[in-house]
Amino acid sequence: MSESTLLDRILTDADPAGTPRDAKPDAAALMMRDRIMSGKVRQKHARAVGLRWATAVAGVAVAGVVAFALFSPQGQAMAGTPQPLTFADSGSVEQIMDDAHVALTETEGPEAPERFVRAASWGYAIDMTAQESEVVPQLSILRWEADLSGRMTIFAGQPYDPDDAVANTQAEVSSSGEIVSDLIMEPGQFGTPVVDPPGSSAEDMVAMLTAFGMPNDPTAGEVSRYLSDAVEQWTLTNEQQGHLLDVLAAAEGTTALGATTDRLGRPVAGISMPSANGAATEVILISLETGRIVGMETTSLGGEDDMLPAGAIIAYRLWDVTEEMVR
Repeated sequence: MSESTLLDRILTDADPAGTPRDAKPDAAALMMRDRIMSGKVRQKHARAVGLRWATAVAGVAVAGVVAFALFSPQGQAMAGTPQPLTFADSGSVEQIMDDAHVALTETEGPEAPERFVRAASWGYAIDMTAQESEVVPQLSILRWEADLSGRMTIFAGQPYDPDDAVANTQAEVSSSGEIVSDLIMEPGQFGTPVVDPPGSSAEDMVAMLTAFGMPNDPTAGEVSRYLSDAVEQWTLTNEQQGHLLDVLAAAEGTTALGATTDRLGRPVAGISMPSANGAATEVILISLETGRIVGMETTSLGGEDDMLPAGAIIAYRLWDVTEEMVR
């Protein structure tokens, strides 16, 4: 199954209002979706991943933003995007990394890498007729197998009015328990460049990121992009997570933001960097309790022809989500 076909299925399943399964987005929606997903700068080279699963899942949330943009006059920026996280006690990238490595050695993690990921993200629910919207966080469970079969189940979060989102700077994501999509993938339908469990060495982690598409001598933004692809498909051990942090620390372009609380109420430290395509700022969130990479947020840099103003949250993804949070 192609990336576009699988994405169409996810987008259709995520819309309980009901578009026929064989209906396709119109040209305007597709162009807007692609612009939001890729930023102003389009990638010139072919992607290394048959299915960029992070992009496909993000498409569920993006679909709402696309629809919201289509009835926004002249595509002007709309209020109600999540409030940016507030950081304190910036410290240094080196100190954040050192503290993370200590936490990784002192806490338990998976004994082996798992083809299983629980995640949370943010999106809009749109009533096109009434031209009204709600912010609806989403939580997902991905399981896949060595034969590239799998299952992605997406739960609706508790919605809230976008006009109230500014006040909800913490713990914005909570589950309603309602399943909005349950996608079954037959053998061969799940795309990944890393089918076998990766090894535990630093070289193995570099090889994993390279398989996802990371170039030689990557910038921090390039590391964050392919790192997020990896943790969207694999729940890694603490040792493997430590090596990923080392790859990020060695890349140029990182800035320490300090400590905050993420949108699930967890204490985290933030490190920012320009996105791989230069159209946004990425923030990697590292748990202060476990040292693991638990989130990534994307912030608009803004521009005259951009739908969202500078500083607006474009998207976020949170990992290491507990079962209790999802259901």
